[in-house]
Amino acid sequence: MVEIAAALVKELRDRTGAPMMDCKRALQETSGDMEAAIRVLREKGIAGAAKREGRQTPEGKVGYRLAEDGRRGTMVAVGCETEPVSNNDEFLAFATKVLEVIEAEGPGAETTLEEERLQLAGKLGENIVVTDAARFEAVDGARIAAYAHPPRNKIGVLLQMRGGSEDLARKVAMHIAAMDPKWIGRDDVPEEKIATEREIYMSSDEVQSKPEQAREKIVEGMLNKRFFGANVLVDQEWVHDSSKKVGEALADEGAEVLELERFELSQ
Repeated sequence: MVEIAAALVKELRDRTGAPMMDCKRALQETSGDMEAAIRVLREKGIAGAAKREGRQTPEGKVGYRLAEDGRRGTMVAVGCETEPVSNNDEFLAFATKVLEVIEAEGPGAETTLEEERLQLAGKLGENIVVTDAARFEAVDGARIAAYAHPPRNKIGVLLQMRGGSEDLARKVAMHIAAMDPKWIGRDDVPEEKIATEREIYMSSDEVQSKPEQAREKIVEGMLNKRFFGANVLVDQEWVHDSSKKVGEALADEGAEVLELERFELSQ
């Protein structure tokens, strides 16, 4: 077996960040050829990363960037397997690069970083994936707001709102992070979804045990409170003041939510 000087192993480690023993084996395999050893490590790293594809990535970071004029906002979620890796400097640098690419070119541009993603996954020994990406462009005088829930930044919200203050926009983003609405208003809910929910409530023992003439009214009340009140943003109880709905908080400032995205890294 070829003897490899410790200094050469250290140089390869400094250049690639790979573990010392992997560096030594790569140099032995290539008879001390530095460039060939780097290629071996890259190939093994990408191959190792491919084997990790499909593993759950419940950890990671959601990050965002807002233009100074509030006319553009970008948000990405980059997942990994463990919390220590989510705080690794190289992981964070990659997540920032993903954010920059999406900001410049829009969702889908993260594919240009695919080889770098695979190399990093091989180096860190975990599956690393870009799970979500969004970019909003403000329309008709609207503003973009964003929020990432501290300290772990695993939940983030990107929001476009017309009217109202910057403070209100941030509070709405915080509300969305906490309450996870599925739709902005009732008109956004598919009719078939409402029909299914109504049928489920109507068939429940809770409703069937009531007088027939009262059942329709009971079901409407259940829809309003249990379905719309839980899933529709404007019908949700305002987390900053439980005495009002989000729709009322928006109306107080003449504001309207135009679009939203909520990303969450979880099991």
